[in-house]
Amino acid sequence: MPDELFHPTRKMAANQGLYNGFLSAGLIWSLFIQNPAWKNHVALFFLICILIAGLYGAYSVSKKIFLVQGLPALITILVLCVTRMG
Repeated sequence: MPDELFHPTRKMAANQGLYNGFLSAGLIWSLFIQNPAWKNHVALFFLICILIAGLYGAYSVSKKIFLVQGLPALITILVLCVTRMG
C-alpha cells in the first residue's frame, strides 16, 4: 500500500479490525455455551460491543458505518430484549 494512502485509511482499518474482532470472538464463544440465559447475555454483550464499534466508525470515519455495523446490532439488541420480556 502506498504511504500516501496509509494515513487516510488508518482509522477505517482500526474500526474494521475492532468490529471483526468483537464479532468473531462473540460468535465463536456463543457456539460453545449451553445455558440459554448465559448464551443470551454473551450475545447481548458482543452486540453492544459491535454497536460501540459502529458508533466509533460513524464518529471517526463515515456515518455510513453506523448504518452498516451499528444499526443491525441495535435492531438485534432490541429484538433480544423484546423476546426476553415476552
